[in-house]
Amino acid sequence: MSLRPRRTRHRVPTWLQWIGQTLSFGFLCVSALAAIVLIIIPLVSGSQTYSVLTNSMAPSYPAGTFLVVKPTPADALQVGDVITFQMESGRPEVITHRITALTAGQNGERLLITQGDNNDEVDPQPVQGIQVRGTLMYAVPYVGFLASALGQTDRGGMITALAVALIAFGAVTMIRGAIHHRRETRDGVLITGASDALDASVTTPAAEYAVDPDRTEKVHR
Repeated sequence: MSLRPRRTRHRVPTWLQWIGQTLSFGFLCVSALAAIVLIIIPLVSGSQTYSVLTNSMAPSYPAGTFLVVKPTPADALQVGDVITFQMESGRPEVITHRITALTAGQNGERLLITQGDNNDEVDPQPVQGIQVRGTLMYAVPYVGFLASALGQTDRGGMITALAVALIAFGAVTMIRGAIHHRRETRDGVLITGASDALDASVTTPAAEYAVDPDRTEKVHR
């Protein structure tokens, strides 16, 4: 009768398991943070997101920066605020610059003088309050490149799907690592118990069948 060789399971070193679990947990945290910063906060606050396409606001907000802009009343705008506004009232094209001064039109309307941080001159036309989309809430470097590559069509849905996929992948990786660690621990306990039982079964018969000198002497007489 032929016997099939028993497969030997090689245990992963503890330090390697720890590194894998740490990386999985870190990836999960980064994915969750990205989802919160790029999706949840803008949705909850009613903010809009934009991508910087030029370096007019460098070095603070260079090209590729992802901007989250919150709605702000026009009368609350102050010098120093970074605002996103329509280049022409009613047009979809927008620009993000800093307010450098406040002025008033002939009819007393409040106007904003804006300028890019990296520009030498102020913008040619004052900005009306109706043109302002909001003030900068926060910015995330480099993410704007990805947003621009996705385009404006369904960009929010695609980013949401990507964030959900990242979180799901991180969670699955972390859970698999925890299950593997528990399995390795259980196998270690079983192997130790089996080894102790085997040692006991080997040493016990030796004690039971020890030679009795008196009986040996009687046999040889």
